[in-house]
Amino acid sequence: MAGRKAYEPQNQSQFDTYNGRGGVVLGPYSSHIWRDDPRHLCFLLARYKFAAKMLEGKKEVLEIGCGDSLGTALVLQCVEKVCAVDIEPLVIEDNIRRCEYGERCSYRVLDIASKPAGGKFDGAFALDVIEHIPPARERKFMANIAASLKPDGVCVIGTPNAAAAKHASKASAAGHINLKTAEELKKTMARCFSNVFLFSMNDEVVHTGFKPMAHYLFALGAGRR
Repeated sequence: MAGRKAYEPQNQSQFDTYNGRGGVVLGPYSSHIWRDDPRHLCFLLARYKFAAKMLEGKKEVLEIGCGDSLGTALVLQCVEKVCAVDIEPLVIEDNIRRCEYGERCSYRVLDIASKPAGGKFDGAFALDVIEHIPPARERKFMANIAASLKPDGVCVIGTPNAAAAKHASKASAAGHINLKTAEELKKTMARCFSNVFLFSMNDEVVHTGFKPMAHYLFALGAGRR
């Protein structure tokens, strides 16, 4: 393919990038989803797109539980920098190896249920994380996120709706030890933020409709207590 010209000239720049930099390599989690249930990637990316829009214009943002960093690039389209943390050393090592964003994106191992991230961020987001946090550690998890934010920082939490748990796959259900209804999620966020705004999501569609029928929930917290 290298050295050959594209049949349609408008495609040449894409082949030049591909030949020069190679194809994008997915991380271990995203690769598994692509092979096992590829349409689920659409749902995941839509969640990151929503978080990115809520954080748009922020200078430095903290991503909690980044996993293999599938959606970090979407957030980087809207903010200047992302500091991404995760409890799994193997996935952080792989993220560092694959990172193409230079100083705009950094990775490190951190269990935020044990200690804050350090520094003060303009925003934070945690997608598909809180449902994996043992209930006994939840208050510390939220308090440490809030402690990592500037006074005017905002926080986006996304999680599957407890009301839709019966539709979850066996693999998902096994790790979801702390699912919440919309009311429970709002109460959890309100301990750390003066203002909490709830949104619902079904597939890729974000709405403010009847919450018990939502498959996924977002809570946006502002005004750190």
